[in-house]
Amino acid sequence: MLRRLPVIPTIIVLAAVAAMIALGVWQLQRAKWKEGILSRYAEAEKLPPVEFPTAPLRDDQLPLFRHATGVCLRAVGQRAVAGENRQGEPGYVHIVDCATGAEGPGMSVEVGWSKNPNAKVNWTGGPVSGIIAPDRATRLRLVAASAPPGLEPSGRPSLSSIPNNHRFYALQWFAFAGIALVIYALAVRKRLATEPAKPR
Repeated sequence: MLRRLPVIPTIIVLAAVAAMIALGVWQLQRAKWKEGILSRYAEAEKLPPVEFPTAPLRDDQLPLFRHATGVCLRAVGQRAVAGENRQGEPGYVHIVDCATGAEGPGMSVEVGWSKNPNAKVNWTGGPVSGIIAPDRATRLRLVAASAPPGLEPSGRPSLSSIPNNHRFYALQWFAFAGIALVIYALAVRKRLATEPAKPR
């Protein structure tokens, strides 16, 4: 009795499994790359301060978690996002978007923290120093070392704000590939068990 695997379904399943394995390998490569980036960020605090804002850079070249100084010529916008103070208390950090010159790239400064998202920010610009942190709107913002009246200093930027879940994702893709093979093997086994024997 000759029993054959179904050709087209087998090709589809094997192609899907190969794609999932490839995605798992890619996630492992991403994990190694991210670990290198995080290691560089961990060392950044020990480096001399840089002038902020910096020229536009690729994401993997951003001077995150480095001490920096800058000058806000004038405030051009203000926003509040969820954040913590230095005691880890949740609330809102207040960010002022600044002009830095007629042709300058502009800069965002996290001036302080408050429980109130609508708290008045008594800061109109000037020299500022702090630590560079990621910002969803402008890629980078300077977390000021001190806060103006009415606000508390924000919590220091932390590497925990940059997740590195790539190894977990890789394990997920490898698990999906294994599960797909097991399910398909069981389905084929059941089909062959109920398939009538073919004469030689």
